[in-house]
Amino acid sequence: MNRVLIKGGILYTMVKDQEIFEGDILVEDGKIKETGKNIQAEDAQVIDALGLCVLPGLIDAHSHIGLFDFNHDKSVDEANEMTEPVSAAMDARYGMNPKARELKVAYEHGITSMLFTPGSGDVFCGQAFAAKTYGDNIFDMTIKAPAAVKIALGGNPKNTFGDLKRLPMTRMGVAHVLWDTFRKAKAYLDKKENGENPPYDAHMEAIIPALKREIPCKIHCTQYDMLTAIEVAKAYNVRFSLEHAWGASDYLDEIAESGCDICYGPIGTYRSPGERRKVDVEAVKMLDDRGVNVALITDSPILSEESLYHHMGEAVREGTDYERVLRMVTVNPAVQLGLEERIGSLEPGKDADIILVKGRLGLDTDAGVMLTMIDGEVVYRKSRNS
Repeated sequence: MNRVLIKGGILYTMVKDQEIFEGDILVEDGKIKETGKNIQAEDAQVIDALGLCVLPGLIDAHSHIGLFDFNHDKSVDEANEMTEPVSAAMDARYGMNPKARELKVAYEHGITSMLFTPGSGDVFCGQAFAAKTYGDNIFDMTIKAPAAVKIALGGNPKNTFGDLKRLPMTRMGVAHVLWDTFRKAKAYLDKKENGENPPYDAHMEAIIPALKREIPCKIHCTQYDMLTAIEVAKAYNVRFSLEHAWGASDYLDEIAESGCDICYGPIGTYRSPGERRKVDVEAVKMLDDRGVNVALITDSPILSEESLYHHMGEAVREGTDYERVLRMVTVNPAVQLGLEERIGSLEPGKDADIILVKGRLGLDTDAGVMLTMIDGEVVYRKSRNS
């Protein structure tokens, strides 16, 4: 039995209504066994956390690491099929490089889990999966697959197929593909449930878990495209999140009433004509105040993994309470992905994904991760004297 006792840290458990307290965490065989004060475990390896903040491993709910590779003379894109507007059956695991340099950067900065998603070049882009950031084999690292169906509205699919002079060349065309594909998928599912045994269609099969509300749709959209996403998602009663969500401050009531989740970011992107015209960081607090489940995302490697700290700080600067912001990079994304029983908080029975932090990430300029543990294994450690 492998036992580790993290001793004397300042625990941010992310458990609802539990106050921050100075205490201990006992880890046993990769799981959290106990949290509390003055835990005794004579046979455990002790990790001294005195003076350090102890947090659940951070979660980035929207990443393309290992699918986009910008580390060579010619960039590599394994995230976008872009041969047809409907590529729902594409499984991102098969394009994922588990040796990507950015994964090491992620866990060294306390990000222990990510949702790895296809790009946004198609309308139905493929199947996203959730995985840990440490390991050699992406299938062993995977927590949940599929974890979401990736959908994209707006400029990306429009430009992909506009260059080919084929549907969808406009936002009208993108919306048509979205409505028509959901209609076909629902008809396909109805036939299966009625025993009619329709001809096998891999793309329709990939959408069925979303129609059954087993996994969410992650819909890349900004500005008024969010209204299209809400209308279609409500019509087919699918769980969904709005990804990036720049311009959300224009549609606060519609978003809150829809019951959707928000993955906001990246915040550090530049403002430009088109989708990035309105990067409204203040929307994070406005949405959180309305009870919307908000997660902060980096879109890595579009932005660096450690930019998650900057996102946190900017949300605080716009008035969001720091502990609410911590939830946006831990328990909130875990709930969005249906993984709250495994990750996102420090509770008995959950995966021992734990980080020890000097200072307050996102607030203190000298804050940093001193130790990262994933599934009970210390995968990164920094000397306190460095």
